[in-house]
Amino acid sequence: MPGPSPEVEQERRRTLRNHKIFVTALLGLAAVIFFACSWWQNQPGGAPVWVGYVRAAAEAGMVGGLADWFAVTALFRHPMGIPIPHTALIPRKKDQVGEALSEFVGENFLNAELITDKVSQAQLPDKLGRWLSQEDNAAKVSREAGKLTANVIRALDPKDAEALIQSQILDRLAEPEWGPPAGRLLEGLIADGKVEPVVDELIDYAHAKVGQMEEPVVRLIDERMPQWAPRFARSLVGEKVYRELVQFADEVKADKNHPARQSIRRNLDKFADDLQNDPGIIRRVEELKVDLMGSERMQRAPQAIWRQSAAAIIAQAEDPDSMLREKIRDLCLQWGTNICEDPQLRASLDRRINGTAAFLADNYSGEVTAIISETIERWDAEEASEKIELMVGKDLQFIRLNGTIVGALAGLVIYTVNHLIFGV
Repeated sequence: MPGPSPEVEQERRRTLRNHKIFVTALLGLAAVIFFACSWWQNQPGGAPVWVGYVRAAAEAGMVGGLADWFAVTALFRHPMGIPIPHTALIPRKKDQVGEALSEFVGENFLNAELITDKVSQAQLPDKLGRWLSQEDNAAKVSREAGKLTANVIRALDPKDAEALIQSQILDRLAEPEWGPPAGRLLEGLIADGKVEPVVDELIDYAHAKVGQMEEPVVRLIDERMPQWAPRFARSLVGEKVYRELVQFADEVKADKNHPARQSIRRNLDKFADDLQNDPGIIRRVEELKVDLMGSERMQRAPQAIWRQSAAAIIAQAEDPDSMLREKIRDLCLQWGTNICEDPQLRASLDRRINGTAAFLADNYSGEVTAIISETIERWDAEEASEKIELMVGKDLQFIRLNGTIVGALAGLVIYTVNHLIFGV
C-alpha cells in the first residue's frame, strides 16, 4: 500500500515508540506505588493513613491504564497475542471500515446540495472574470496555452498524424466525383460574379503579352507568306496583322461587353454545365483525379502536410508575439471584461457551473467514494493496521495516559468518600 517516505515513516515510528515507552512507564510506576503501599500496610504496626489514599489512587490508575491499554491495543491487534473476541478490529474489519468511510464521505461531503451551495458561495464567475481581465493573467493563460499546444503537437506520433491526414482528408477528397461538385462550384461563382475578376485578369494578361509580341508576329507572318512575295510586302502584312491584333486586344480590354468577353463567359457557363452533365468531361476529370492522387508527390503529401503544419503550429504557440498567442490573450481579456460587466453572463455561467457540479455529484460521487473502499480493500490487513497506527498511534497513547491519570484521580475520590463515610 502507498505511504510516506522512509524518512517520515522512521520518524513516526520513533515518536510512537517514545510515547509508548512513556505511557507504559507511567503504568509501571503506578503498579510499583501500589505494591509498595500494599507492602507497607501489611507491615507490623501498619502504615500512616495517607498511604491508603496513595494506594487507592495508584490502584485505580493502574486499572484505568490497563483498561485503556487493552482498548487501544485491541484496535490494531490481539492484546498479548490472545485472540480475544472483538479485538484486532482494524485488521478484521478493514473492508467494513472502508465501506463505512466511503458512504460517510459520499453522504456528507459529495452530495449535490452541499457542493452546489459551496460552489455558488464561491462566486466563481466573478472571480474568473476579474482574474482574466488583468493583462498579466491573460498573458499567463496565453503562455500556458502555447506551452500545452506545443507539447501536445510534439507528443503526437507523426505516423498517427499522417495516417489521420491520409484517411480523413486525402482519402475523403478522392472518394466523390470531382466533376459535378467542381461544376456546381464554378456555376455558383459565375452567378455571384466571382469569376469576372478572373476574366479581367486573363484579358489584362493577354493584352500585356500582345504588347510584347510584335517581332514574333511579324516573323511568323514572314515565314508563312510565299517566298516569291517581295520582302517589303511581307513586312507590311506582318505589321498590319500585329496592329490589328493590338487593336483587338485594346477593344477587348476596354469594352466590358465585347463579344470576345461574352464568348469567354458562354464557354465558362458551358464548361460548368459539362462538368456536371457531360459523361466524357466527368470521365476525363476522374482520370485526372486518379493520376493526381496516385502520383508520387501526392503519396508524400501526408508527411509534408504534417511536417509543415506541426512546425507552423509550434512556432505560433511558442512565439509570444504570434497571431495565435495574441488572439488567445485578446480573447481572455475580452471574456474577462464581458464577465465583469455583464450580470446576465455571470448568472448564466453560475448556472452552468452549478449545474455541472450537481451533475457530477449526482452521477459520479459513487465512483469517487468507491475509490476509498476499493483502495482499502486492496490493502494488506496487517500492513494497513500498522500504517494507521503510525498515523494516529501517538494520539491514542494520550488515551492511555489520560486513563491512568483519570483513573488515579477517580480512585482517590472514591477512596476519600468511602473513608469519610465509613471510616475505613
